[in-house]
Amino acid sequence: MFYQDSELQYPVEVEDPNPLFAKMLQQAIGGLEGEMRVAMQYFFQAAAVPDEHAQYREALRDTAAEELGHIEMLATAVRKNLQGAPTSFADAEDGKDFAALAGLHPRQFLSSGLNAMPTDSAGVPFNGAYIVATGNLASDMYANITAESGGRLLATRLYEMTDDPGMEDMLAYLIARDTMHQNQWIAILQDLGDSDDAFDVHPIPDSFPNEAENQEFNYDFMSTNREAESDPGEAWTGGEAPDGKGEFSFINQIELDGQTISIPTPDPGTYNSPTSAEDD
Repeated sequence: MFYQDSELQYPVEVEDPNPLFAKMLQQAIGGLEGEMRVAMQYFFQAAAVPDEHAQYREALRDTAAEELGHIEMLATAVRKNLQGAPTSFADAEDGKDFAALAGLHPRQFLSSGLNAMPTDSAGVPFNGAYIVATGNLASDMYANITAESGGRLLATRLYEMTDDPGMEDMLAYLIARDTMHQNQWIAILQDLGDSDDAFDVHPIPDSFPNEAENQEFNYDFMSTNREAESDPGEAWTGGEAPDGKGEFSFINQIELDGQTISIPTPDPGTYNSPTSAEDD
């Protein structure tokens, strides 16, 4: 259940409206790195968490609701950046106004009347395929860290694009929240593991019996170069693996015993044969 009030989560002020920046802000709403993605991702992840892990479910729900507040903030920022934007070629009398008209996202005027839309900066509608919710809590935490990393990276790039004090202040807040969210998902991974080290979670899913996987190749880094190489001595080619259950080693694909590719004769009903039936 959700509740709402008339206050923004954090103040949003724009001193110098910029239609082009409004277009850029759309990426933080409906883009791959945007708030719609993480809000829905955390919501659907929470829906799959059983009662025995209610504390993690609560963290996901709280953060999903927080991200909805970020969408509201960004939509407000888009609207304020579009204030006074030229809406016709006749209005664009000088070079500055024409540049503003050219930089305006067309649908922000044509479809929404100078307001935000559920799209990215290129006008592509939000895609639910961005959402990762596997039903496996550890797997989802890795996806969340990736999502928050991308979101923080986007927010820092937007911060560098503007010199508007109000927009810098809002983005500084969003960057700080992305810092927290990355850390909280790492903390949950630690809590799911058995030590204080970050990312101390066994290969996912941990419930699959380790002895059922091919023990010959489960800790080998494979070079796929055409010529055999020597072990470069990197952290991932030697020494104990992070899960503590094996030792890394280095192998060359070229030295493995492969198998000749063999494709069976196609079913005649598919008509995939390059020859006629009479030639068979």
